Amino acid sequence: MESTCCRVAIFIQCPSAWRMCPGKLDQSGNATRDSKGSTCVQIIGNLDPLTETYGIPFYLQYLAHWPEYFIVAEAPGGELMGYIMGKAEGSVAREEWHGHVTALSVAPEFRRLGLAAKLMELLEEISERKGGFFVDLFVRVSNQVAVNMYKQLGYSVYRTVIEYYSASNGEPDEDAYDMRKALSRDTEKKSIVPLQHPVRPEDIE
Repeated sequence: MESTCCRVAIFIQCPSAWRMCPGKLDQSGNATRDSKGSTCVQIIGNLDPLTETYGIPFYLQYLAHWPEYFIVAEAPGGELMGYIMGKAEGSVAREEWHGHVTALSVAPEFRRLGLAAKLMELLEEISERKGGFFVDLFVRVSNQVAVNMYKQLGYSVYRTVIEYYSASNGEPDEDAYDMRKALSRDTEKKSIVPLQHPVRPEDIE
């Protein structure tokens, strides 16, 4: 994907004095508002060419349903360092209730600072408090830098999803890895036992 296609993301923007702003949760795991500043929405350019770009209604739906999963990191001068967005989904009865990483992006000038790992850690903590069995994400098979980073953070390939990413400019669609990390609720690590055969996007629940 060309960088010119990556133009829009929506996230919770926190007061500039805050370096990192995860969503607040009460004891029941529900989102709360902090008295230090009101929640507002800002439209920005994506920070790297590999972060997927969606339509504005998609981001607003996430913001309405899972505000605690929008986390932003700012430099002291107010520059955007990175952000992560996600959601909680799945069946509790089938032990599939989990946190999902929808987008993670770090600006090039703020890489190699451990920021991506910290953002992932915060999302995992939220998923733990919500009683999730695991956290998952999708990543392009060709993006070995990201794949290796997630492996270092404790994620493993659960399955391959054929032609998950739609291509442009006449190029073929690209496969994705569905990567997972078990949380403490999954004591037997059943959620990360890899599937032996690839699946198609329509097979994903």
